[in-house]
Amino acid sequence: MASEINDTSKLCIHTITNKPWDIETAAARYAEAGVKGITVWRNALEGKDVANTGEMIRGHGLEVVSLCRGGFFPHLEKQKRKEAIEENKKIVEEAEALGAPMVVLVCGAEPRQSLEDSRKQIRDGIIETLDHAREHNVKLAIEPLHPMYADTRSAINTLRQANDMAENIQSSHLGIAVDVYHLWWDEDLEQEIARCGRNGNLLAFHVCDWKVPTNDFLLDRGLMGEGCINVPQIREWVENAGFNGMNEVEIFSSTYWEMDQDEYLDNIVKAYLEYV
Repeated sequence: MASEINDTSKLCIHTITNKPWDIETAAARYAEAGVKGITVWRNALEGKDVANTGEMIRGHGLEVVSLCRGGFFPHLEKQKRKEAIEENKKIVEEAEALGAPMVVLVCGAEPRQSLEDSRKQIRDGIIETLDHAREHNVKLAIEPLHPMYADTRSAINTLRQANDMAENIQSSHLGIAVDVYHLWWDEDLEQEIARCGRNGNLLAFHVCDWKVPTNDFLLDRGLMGEGCINVPQIREWVENAGFNGMNEVEIFSSTYWEMDQDEYLDNIVKAYLEYV
């Protein structure tokens, strides 16, 4: 299905998508390509003055959409859970300094305990972080991850689970990030996106594609149109739910990281225009 989008006015790219570039190069190249938004991964900020980096990004005319990533709350040891909460508070402060309105949460999981226990620790960790997020005017976005990551990366694996948690906590500073790579398979996705929209919880929309065959479940994501995800259909659902934010390209790919990044960026923009 071809996209109705004929410009890049809502195109955002995650810095991890062009991992070989430093953040200065990424910001400059994105601006030159007509990209309008950038989501910054924390690895790109290592050794940088965060506030100055935010100013640099905005100087290129780019909107800082979010900071990735917080989360990883579950641990067997109470001290480790406390340290995770303190780290998330630090990430909130980094987001404020960067000028990012949101931190995306990859919530975490502990394989030596039940998923239920991990989910309880995620809920508790989010609640403990929320006051800090309010103080710094930064929102937290729960990102449900594909069930194949339920061992260590996230015990929140469906949009229903994320909706349940957000509704239970009930905070204007907590919402949800919808990533097509993690949720495209869910038969309840349309209804859960609508539910998310009704509650005003839909904060972010991430796009890429699921390649067939997929050679690596972490590092072989595809460009939009390369695989089996009906990205335009899911975009229609999120827009029907009231979402009017950026469409964020987030691609982990060892293959694409090895190619010429300028050529790759051209391909990203082309795929976005045709398949998002």
